[in-house]
Amino acid sequence: MSHYTTIHLHNVPAGREAEYATWFDGPHRATLANLKVYKAAERYEVTPQQIMPDIPQPWRYISVYEFESLSPAVDVPALGPLIADARKSGLIADDETERLYSYRMFADWKNSPNRQMSEPLSGISIILANYVPGRKDEYETWYENIHSVEVINVPGHVAMKRGELSKIQIDPSHYCPGDQFVLCAQQTEDLLFTLKDFSARARGASPSGVAMLPRSAAASTARTVHYFKKISGTTFWNKGIAYAGDLSVYPGQS
Repeated sequence: MSHYTTIHLHNVPAGREAEYATWFDGPHRATLANLKVYKAAERYEVTPQQIMPDIPQPWRYISVYEFESLSPAVDVPALGPLIADARKSGLIADDETERLYSYRMFADWKNSPNRQMSEPLSGISIILANYVPGRKDEYETWYENIHSVEVINVPGHVAMKRGELSKIQIDPSHYCPGDQFVLCAQQTEDLLFTLKDFSARARGASPSGVAMLPRSAAASTARTVHYFKKISGTTFWNKGIAYAGDLSVYPGQS
């Protein structure tokens, strides 16, 4: 059985944010629970704090869907009509920004000692990444053995999982700028501190004395990074019954 993640990057028409949240946490979750393969669904909102502030942030919201499948050709597209319900109801802004990308994940979360398993995540970051053509193995070795460990040990960063763009996508499909996907989890009350220390470690200037190794030449600079704060709790499904997790959002993440 393979693990998949679908991300829904989108905006919501002004004044309909609460209506979208009600749809997501109500009828949408109920329908997802009946699909069996889905493990979790969460919503996040973009943060003003970003590690690469010059990169455009066209999406205010991201929904992250996680599922396990023996038949991805069937299970991946099944999410499409459910999201289309919100689109047809006018809950998704018709501003040409909406994107749906599905990924086959290499593994589940790689956790660092920073992670408090009894506590919810405060947010996530995503990277739509690429490797230099012909250097995929080198890129994967560097990311798995070196860079992932460096990143999840930055205070506030607690876990990471990675994947690659699935051959099966959900309509309406769009070109994806990165076929490598990095999903990083945070637990922090001070995201700005986390980003500053991340940057300082990359430059070898962190007060902690920890310095990251040079970035691999196999990693393309053609990438975008996006940080989001959590705005809904995790809902896990078991035998078609939805169990909502802690709905709290960490303070200091405005």
